[in-house]
Amino acid sequence: MSTIDKDGNIVSLIQSNYAGYGTGMVAPGAGFSFHNRGSGFDMEPGKPNSLAGHKRPLHTIIPAFMHKGDISIGFGIMGGWNQSQAHAQFVANVVDFNMNVQMALESARFTKGTFDGCDVSMETRIAEAVRQELARRGHIITPLGGFAGAVGNGEAVMRDAKRGVNFAGSDPRTDGAAIPEQPVLPPLTAQR
Repeated sequence: MSTIDKDGNIVSLIQSNYAGYGTGMVAPGAGFSFHNRGSGFDMEPGKPNSLAGHKRPLHTIIPAFMHKGDISIGFGIMGGWNQSQAHAQFVANVVDFNMNVQMALESARFTKGTFDGCDVSMETRIAEAVRQELARRGHIITPLGGFAGAVGNGEAVMRDAKRGVNFAGSDPRTDGAAIPEQPVLPPLTAQR
């Protein structure tokens, strides 16, 4: 979720209970379940992700902000290991390709599910010629649907402080929505 108020205050929130909807344990009387992100620790001592005090397990929760001049953007794209990849593609779409936040979310994406190898999954909206050229160069391309959940889904808000205008975008890969804050209208008075 990304949200912005009339004054330009931005919140980017990515909530996750992790694998299997978390631990399955619910806080008595509170109505929420606990996450199980601790399962991401390595139980063998001496490794970068070993269980130890004052450490956090490796995770992919990345609520994000970007700011330059009068423009501030809050965004987040969920999707496990794909998050950082989708975030980089979103930032490139805004910064390098001058897209608005809706276009940047809608744009075709790719993902790499492994650290090794040349395998890449790509939405079929990426031009066939591009996919063929990457395959010619040794990449193993797995085509995904036009709007595939495997490349994540996100929401974004933007504030143009110079104009005092807020914008929002919602990824069509999920059931989110960009909903504007309703203007405050003066009360109606009875006409006689």
